[in-house]
Amino acid sequence: MTVTKPERMGEADQAAAAATAAVEQVEGEIRAFVRRDVSAFRRTRPEGSETTPEGISSLIERASGASVAEIERVIAELVSVRDMLRNEGERVQREIAGYASLSQAAMTSMKIIADSMNQWKSQSAAPVAHGKD
Repeated sequence: MTVTKPERMGEADQAAAAATAAVEQVEGEIRAFVRRDVSAFRRTRPEGSETTPEGISSLIERASGASVAEIERVIAELVSVRDMLRNEGERVQREIAGYASLSQAAMTSMKIIADSMNQWKSQSAAPVAHGKD
């Protein structure tokens, strides 16, 4: 059996491409966030401000606060993408089931038509008996 690829992208292909683009966008945003976060640590700080427990605590809160918020945002986006992919998967399954049903109905109809044509052919090919008494 040979499988041919359609010339145009189907809805499932478009949904997959959109999901891939969303994931790539999220990855890009994560990279940008990491770069911003790292650059914040590289900035010069006043001497002695981070050597006290309060300074260290403040530094940890700043670093972790932004990271946690960004991670929560990324998780929310990933959940959204997962839900979209799940919904698209269910839709594609419904489409395939509908196609299979339609295909079965078409095959049944073609069989009925072929059987009817065979009957007509056999009836027209049978000699007609005329009474010659």
